[in-house]
Amino acid sequence: MLQYAIAPQVKFSSFVELLRLRTVKPNDNCEFIFLSGRSDATSMSYAELDRRARAVAVLLQSQHAQAQPVLLVYPPGPDFIAAFFGCLYAGAIAVPSYPPRFSSNLVRLRAIVTDADVKLALTSTEFFKGLEPLLSQEPTLDALQWLIADDFDAGVEDDWREFMPTGDTLALLQYTSGSTSQPKGVMLSHENLLHNSQRICDAFECSPEGIGVSWLPPYHDMGLIGGVLQPIFVGGPTVLMSPLTFLQRPFRWLEAISRFSRDRAFVVSGGPNFAYDLCVDRVTDEQKVTLDLSKWKVAFTGAEPIRVDSLKRFAESFRRCRFGFESLYPCYGLAEATLMVSGGLRSAPPVVKLFQKPALENNLAVEVHDGEENVYQLIGSGRSRPEQELLIVDPESMLACPDGEVGEVWVSGPSVACGYWRNFAETERSFNAYVADTGKGPFMRTGDLGFLLDGELFITGRLKDLIIIDGRNHYPQDIERSVEQSHAAIRPNCSAAFSVEIAKQERLAILAEVERLPSASTSKEVIKAIRKAVVENHELRPYEILLLKTGSLPKTSSGKIQRHTCRADFKILIAEMRNEGCR
Repeated sequence: MLQYAIAPQVKFSSFVELLRLRTVKPNDNCEFIFLSGRSDATSMSYAELDRRARAVAVLLQSQHAQAQPVLLVYPPGPDFIAAFFGCLYAGAIAVPSYPPRFSSNLVRLRAIVTDADVKLALTSTEFFKGLEPLLSQEPTLDALQWLIADDFDAGVEDDWREFMPTGDTLALLQYTSGSTSQPKGVMLSHENLLHNSQRICDAFECSPEGIGVSWLPPYHDMGLIGGVLQPIFVGGPTVLMSPLTFLQRPFRWLEAISRFSRDRAFVVSGGPNFAYDLCVDRVTDEQKVTLDLSKWKVAFTGAEPIRVDSLKRFAESFRRCRFGFESLYPCYGLAEATLMVSGGLRSAPPVVKLFQKPALENNLAVEVHDGEENVYQLIGSGRSRPEQELLIVDPESMLACPDGEVGEVWVSGPSVACGYWRNFAETERSFNAYVADTGKGPFMRTGDLGFLLDGELFITGRLKDLIIIDGRNHYPQDIERSVEQSHAAIRPNCSAAFSVEIAKQERLAILAEVERLPSASTSKEVIKAIRKAVVENHELRPYEILLLKTGSLPKTSSGKIQRHTCRADFKILIAEMRNEGCR
């Protein structure tokens, strides 16, 4: 069992123990700062978090919740964080969930409740008022015992019966986004959380002199572990805002980075590709004049894969704000490995290379020089972290691939989760993989495709999303990029390319959202532009192209395209679009 320390003689083996240690000598540096608008800010010190967490734990202990999954249904903010640590303090298993606001959002919540066999749910007074009318539509949710955990009598926290988990105590179920399958509950222990937090801290070169800024949802791994747990591990402050605040006005994210960096050594902040695209598209020149991003030293991004052109556009657009391309930090991770799997050093610039496109379609990475034609640009996701092993393995033969050969990414180490909650078959398949010829293992199969080159990991796509037509491999995100660049009416980051079986042959289908449903003549123009771009760039003829209204493309709650849902619903979508005359 690994041990961690905040000083040579001050060691800890769980986040409960760590937060308690952080409150022994409280200081103004250890706090969460919550932004609700342009300048309104409230704060919660680690000592206050400890007090509130103990109060929540008293409530859970009265319900005998130790080792039981407890659903957390809160909007982002201090109540959610207090409830999460309340679960840890009570020895309960936290189950963070997307807070539903409409009846359509209840479907995922119901799936989580059913899968986790949840009996208890924590929420706040105000949020429950809006949630209660929706519960009658979902008997599964209505049957839960709902506990209001945001307003406690003074001194109730003193009734906490101290519980100190060990490293292998289960801390939470992190439900996967469902981008390629139904959501599954990833079992994360305190050791998983601490080990990954240490790896992130080392990679980002974090210290209490820096500050974090996050708008990422706290019920997802990047928002929870990176935005909530990492600052406690480091012992420094962080600024949090609602995802909705960012989406409504992306400038607020950059404004917060600029504002709170003034008295700090550096800033750590980031998000998916679309966040950088949104800033480029929506932040005005007048707003840029007010920004100083010179201390934003770690602008992380993780995706499968990362779009190089998005990052270059962002760096160029905000160069006048003293932001440099070298501050961009591509990395790779997933919930099954707690969060981070690979990343570089803060002081090292991103690694960008060009590869032969035909070779990549045949699972080989052949590096070429700038100026050559028919090439594919990839950005590295860094190197494997200490105390961890990363392999590239042929998913069919289960043999390790040499450098420069595309295969499935396999990982082993203390950050790898304990498996999937109550899903023994999938746990066995995904977490107990062995190399065929050597018997080396067990490894966790990520489901992501990539290759290693001089120790650098390059991610090329998702195994389940790979399009194979006429024996050639095509990555859907490449086709989607061509689609989105083919016509101004197509919304960015809102298209899906996938294969469908027609007459026992794999054919290409494309869905694309448009800003507003165009007339029949304009629709034909858009579809013609898409078809032309795909044929010219990928030598593929789409079987079907459907134009969708804004917001109708299936996505996960974290914004990932659900290509498997698109594929499953393809025939239904065709029928609906034909009836509505939208094709």
